[in-house]
Amino acid sequence: MAVPKRKVSKARRDKRRSSVWKLELPGMVKCPKCGEYNLAYRVCRACGTYAGKVVVEKKDA
Repeated sequence: MAVPKRKVSKARRDKRRSSVWKLELPGMVKCPKCGEYNLAYRVCRACGTYAGKVVVEKKDA
């Protein structure tokens, strides 16, 4: 049965795992109505639209 010869240190283990979970860039897209960048599949914070429909009424300050 295969058994490790020595314990793998936390630093060595973490170095191995460090780049696995990183994303290059979150899914940022331009809003078709106002042109503001926001995360994909989310309501636009600037104008309150999603899929071409107004979901959240925004008050102009």
